Amino acid sequence: MNYKITNGSVSYGADTILEEINFEVKDKEKVAIVGRNGSGKTTLLKALIDNELFSEGIGTDKFSIYKEGIKEIGYLKQIDFEDDNITMIDEILKVYRPIIEIEKKLENLVIEMQKDSSEDLAKEYSKALDRYEFLDGYTYKKEYETAINKFGFTNEDKNKKISEFSGGQRTKIAFIKLLLSKPDLLILDEPTNHLDISAIEWLESYLKDYPKAIVIVSHDRMFLNRIVDKIYEIEYGAITEYSGNYEFFEKQKRINYEKQLKDFEFQQKEIKRLQRIADRFRYKPTKAKMAISKLKQIERMEKKEEPNKYDLKTFKTNFEINTQSGNDVLSVEDLEIGYDKALAKCSFNLYKGQKLGIIGSNGTGKSTLLKTLVGNLKQISGKFEFGSKVQIGYFDQQMLGLNPEKTVFEEFSEEFPNLTVTEVRNSLAAFMFVGDDVFKKINMLSGGEKVRLSISKILKKGPNLLILDEPTNHMDIIGKESLENMLKEYKGTLIFVSHDRFFVNKIADSILCFECGKVKYYPYGYEYYLEKRDETLDEDVIKKSEKMVKQAYINPLKEKDKLEKKIKKLEEEISKREEEISKMQNELTKEEIYSDYIKVGEIQGKIDSLNKEIEENMESWEKYQEDIEELRKI
Repeated sequence: MNYKITNGSVSYGADTILEEINFEVKDKEKVAIVGRNGSGKTTLLKALIDNELFSEGIGTDKFSIYKEGIKEIGYLKQIDFEDDNITMIDEILKVYRPIIEIEKKLENLVIEMQKDSSEDLAKEYSKALDRYEFLDGYTYKKEYETAINKFGFTNEDKNKKISEFSGGQRTKIAFIKLLLSKPDLLILDEPTNHLDISAIEWLESYLKDYPKAIVIVSHDRMFLNRIVDKIYEIEYGAITEYSGNYEFFEKQKRINYEKQLKDFEFQQKEIKRLQRIADRFRYKPTKAKMAISKLKQIERMEKKEEPNKYDLKTFKTNFEINTQSGNDVLSVEDLEIGYDKALAKCSFNLYKGQKLGIIGSNGTGKSTLLKTLVGNLKQISGKFEFGSKVQIGYFDQQMLGLNPEKTVFEEFSEEFPNLTVTEVRNSLAAFMFVGDDVFKKINMLSGGEKVRLSISKILKKGPNLLILDEPTNHMDIIGKESLENMLKEYKGTLIFVSHDRFFVNKIADSILCFECGKVKYYPYGYEYYLEKRDETLDEDVIKKSEKMVKQAYINPLKEKDKLEKKIKKLEEEISKREEEISKMQNELTKEEIYSDYIKVGEIQGKIDSLNKEIEENMESWEKYQEDIEELRKI
C-alpha cells in the first residue's frame, strides 16, 4: 500500500490553508498529523479522503497524487445507519459477514460429511476451513466482544435497537464498526475524545497491532507516543516530516531548530564580515579587486532563511490566591453519590497544596462527585466537609456558565464590574484574547477558546481550591502544556477529572480511581497507581483471561471434528472387544475347555482384562461427549 501527495495545496473558501503538501503513508505505517488548533489538520484529512480538495502547490515539483493497493479508506464521518431498528450486535456483525457465511457453510458441510464421507466433501471442507482461519474466524467473537465492552456497552446493550442509543453512543457504535472492518487505510480524527482511560488503553493496543496503515490526528501525547512511527507537523502553513514517535519528534524539532538557527546566525556573521571588508577596500585601487571578490562570494552563497520560532503562542497568568486555606481542605466520609441510585461510595481526605487526579471509566461517578462537592447535586448518604477559609473555583466541562449571546469582553467584564477596560483586556490577553477577539460572541468560539475563557474567569477570582472537570477537552497540545505548567505552579489545592494520562501523570500527586462501583485512593501519583493496579489484579480475573485466550485459539469446528473421530474410534474398539469377549464366552461352553480349570482361568482372566479396557474406553467416551457440548457453547 502506498499513498503519496506531491506538491499539493488545500484551501478553505478563499483562504489557502496549506501551500505545499508533500505527504506519504505506506505499508503498515502509523502516521500522526500534529499542529495547533486551526492549523489545517482536519482539512488535510478531508483532502486525503476527497482528492478534489487538493490543488497544485507552490513548490517546484509537479503536483501529483499516487495511490497503490488501497481498496478502502476508513473514516468516521456523519453517522448514518441503514436501519435504526436492528440491534447493535446485528449492526456490528455486518463487519463479519464473510466469516459468518463461511461458518454456516462449515456447519452444513459437517452435517453432510456425517452422511457422506466422499473425498470431494472433505476437500471442500478443508478449503473452507483454510479460508476461515485466514479471516481470523476463531478470534472474531472475542475481538468484537472486547471492543463492545471497552467502549462502555453492557451485554444488555447488545440487543438494544440502534434507535434506543444516544448520539454519543451511536458514534461509538460506528467507531467500533470502523475499527473492526480493518480498511486498508484507517483515518482517525481525535479518536480518544470522550473515551475513558480503559477504552483508550484498549484502542492503543488494537492500533499498535493493526495490520494496515493508519493516519491519526490527536492531541493525546501518550497515545501518539505509543502508536505512531512517523509524524507530520503543520506549523506556519508548512508541513514537516519527522520519523519516530511523539517524544522523538519533540526532541528532533528542537535539535533542527537550534541547528538551523546556528547555521543562519553563522552565515549572517560571515556575510557581515565579507561586506565589511568589501566596504572598507572597494574604493582603494590596490584592494578593489579583493573587495569585488568578497561581494561575489556573498552573491554566490545559498542564503539560509531564519527558522520560524516555535509556534508557542499560548496563555499564561500570574493570578494570586486571595486567601490561604487551612491545612485540612476536605474530608469525605462514606459519601454515596448518584442520581436515582448510588453510583459509588468514597472516603478520602484532602490537604492544602495537594493535587488529586480522579480517573476511571465513563459513567462511574467522577463528574457526579465534583457536582456533589460544589453543591449542584445532593448526596445520597454519608458526609463531606470543607476546611477553614476554603474558596472554590469550579470548572464544569459543559461550560454552562457562559452566555452564548454575549461577547468575550461582556462575559468577563460583567463578572468583574470593578475592573477597568484596560484591566479586563489585559486579563483576557493573558488567555490569548487580543484585538478584536474580545468582541467575538461566545457562540462563535471554538471549544478550546471557551475553555480558556472559563478558566480565565475562575482564576481571576483567586480561589484556593480548584475543582476542574475535564479541563483539557478541546485543547491542543500547546494549550495542554500551558495549563499543566500553570497548575504545577498553582499554590492552592487541586481536584481534577481527566482521561488524559499524560496530563494526569504530570499534575497529580495522588489518585482517586472509580472502577466497577468501587472507589480506591492511591496516595501517590499516576505511576504509583499503575504499579499497584498491576500488582493487585484479582486471580480470578487472570484465570478468566487465560481461559479467554485459550478459547480464542480453539477452532470449535476442527476440535469437534477431532473429538467425533476419537469417539468413533472408541466405539469401534469397544465393539471389537465385546466381540472378543463373546467368542471367549462361547469357548467356555465347550467341554474340552470348561473341564480344564487352567484354561478356564486363563480365558476368564482375558475376559476380565477386556471388560476393564471397555470400562476405561466408556469413561473416555463420556468425557469426549462432554467436551463436544462445551464446544457448542463457544
